[in-house]
Amino acid sequence: MALDGPSGTGKSTVSKKLAAALGATYLDTGAMYRAVTLAVLRAGIDPTDAAAVTRVARVAELGMGTDPLAPAVRLDGADVEPEIRGPEVTAAVSAVSAVPEVRELLVAMQRELIGVAIDDPGGMVVEGRDIGTVVVPDAGLKVYLTASPDARAARRTAQDASDGRESDLRSTHADVQRRDALDSGRKVAPLRQAEDAVEVDTTDLDIAGVLEQLTKLVESRGLLGGAA
Repeated sequence: MALDGPSGTGKSTVSKKLAAALGATYLDTGAMYRAVTLAVLRAGIDPTDAAAVTRVARVAELGMGTDPLAPAVRLDGADVEPEIRGPEVTAAVSAVSAVPEVRELLVAMQRELIGVAIDDPGGMVVEGRDIGTVVVPDAGLKVYLTASPDARAARRTAQDASDGRESDLRSTHADVQRRDALDSGRKVAPLRQAEDAVEVDTTDLDIAGVLEQLTKLVESRGLLGGAA
């Protein structure tokens, strides 16, 4: 199952919960771009220097845990899950993600992980911004999550506070709009809804409501026991 959409739509939360409920594995492709971004920042590289960013991406050792109950992101052997969610990485990840060579490297890795998961009984729930349009355009179910900018900013602010990160609604709202413009405007694999994706607006839905809609979609496609 391919689950795309901008930040703040509840994508990560519902993807993990849905995968766990279906007995599927889970892949957060956005975390992969964040891990490369962290490697770039650690190397003291300007995120807009495409050639230098590519060099870092080629040598960075990424490891992705696909258990939805305990997803892990490793960079050069170390768990970096908390660090990749910080403001420095968030501010730079769109620039790094826009580098064509970085996307080529990570899409190849994503397809390899998905290829392995397809052989598992539960399949895989994959979340990102270009899953249904680029990574797995033949996915059995494509969903595009959306929500109003206000709702997304409020969720991001609440999540930051829950995770102990400093944040305020006004700056988060501005960051949401900035990320939308960068992700939708990049030349390579821009954020957009696949033509055959089902749109689910989460503005007025809680997590349980989104999960209910997604579960019904999975059932309607006959994907129980194979959600990839």
